[in-house]
Amino acid sequence: MANSSAASTKDQQHPLYADDRQIVNTLLNSEPNDYNLAELARLRIRYRGFPGARDIQTDLDAILKRWELTEEQLFQKTRQIHQTAQVYRTRTSQREDWS
Repeated sequence: MANSSAASTKDQQHPLYADDRQIVNTLLNSEPNDYNLAELARLRIRYRGFPGARDIQTDLDAILKRWELTEEQLFQKTRQIHQTAQVYRTRTSQREDWS
């Protein structure tokens, strides 16, 4: 019988890792404005429970700590931001990105 626990502990590579790594690097050297808060929240959700990208998850924790926020405070702030402002600008408002 194969050892299934070894397979389940193997880290996976996220398909958007390279792009997300660049965003995280930028956030590490940025201040918490509306856009940066929205990006941090988006990436927290994307990598929550993801079996891999440990460096990104660690850096997201570090950014939260540096900005003196809990995850719940971050999500509360970003809910307010999204209710009152358009954080992400697209070329056309008809475009939807589900990736």
